[in-house]
Amino acid sequence: MNLPSNVTIREVSPRDGLQSEPVIVSTEEKVHLVDMLSAAGFAKINVASFVSPRAVPQMADAREVFAAIAKRSGVTYDATVPNIKGAERAIEAGADAIVVFVAASERGNQSGVGRSTEDAMDEAESVIRITRASDRSAIGTVATAFGSPYGEDIDIDRVTHLVRRFVEAGASAIALGDTSGEANPKQVQLLATKILENYPTIELSMHFHDTRGMAIANTVAAMEAGVTHFDSATGGIGGSPFTRNSAGNLATEELLHLCRSMDIDTGVDFDLAIDAYNFLANVLKRPLPSKVGRLFRSEAEASDD
Repeated sequence: MNLPSNVTIREVSPRDGLQSEPVIVSTEEKVHLVDMLSAAGFAKINVASFVSPRAVPQMADAREVFAAIAKRSGVTYDATVPNIKGAERAIEAGADAIVVFVAASERGNQSGVGRSTEDAMDEAESVIRITRASDRSAIGTVATAFGSPYGEDIDIDRVTHLVRRFVEAGASAIALGDTSGEANPKQVQLLATKILENYPTIELSMHFHDTRGMAIANTVAAMEAGVTHFDSATGGIGGSPFTRNSAGNLATEELLHLCRSMDIDTGVDFDLAIDAYNFLANVLKRPLPSKVGRLFRSEAEASDD
């Protein structure tokens, strides 16, 4: 197998994880979660999204969270935004990088941001220009890059066209989102290989959801294609509230276990990541989807008996 010696993990539980939770997690608990992830060694953390609190009430305190977290040197604290207004608010709040997304699915854009794909890309290009003008990194994300939950045909040319638009607008990095868990390893390897051939110097990351239990298999396929940046969420929580079949994210604990078992360095302290899992499980008051997280939580409880 052609695997990397190290990978970078962007932890997305504070934003992509919590945005779909039925309960509102307190600002203090969100700040504590981010600080735990920082201490564990994650190089990138998706802290919050700057969206309408009417649409996503779980993210209503984004500014307060950014103001209270203990930022560590070398860690990138980013914010996801749907439009120019959100980008301006995120920049003012002190986000290190701005993440903007456009769905390859036409219905996905209408559901998520109420625009056509073309209008959504026009807005995203403006967000990237504003972000780069503020001397920050801009991450262009193609959502539903591997398939649409609405039955639309998402072909490789459609995805690569959106990637090209992001790159030409000045995106610092590209992310491909498997928003509803449609991807399979063959498809992942083909698309990742194509983009890396076209843009060999771009930072390409994968954002897998585990709707069909394929996230780990797709991660290995992406690694074999040369991808070294991955998104994951503590406990495997999350999903888009605007997209059908968007189940939880690739679980951080399972990604860390995969890398540990294959001698791939992540720079993350596994035990501290498990501490974050336990904290979040206690906050949400339910078992979280991650099999590895539940295993280590059970072992810790058994050792306390």
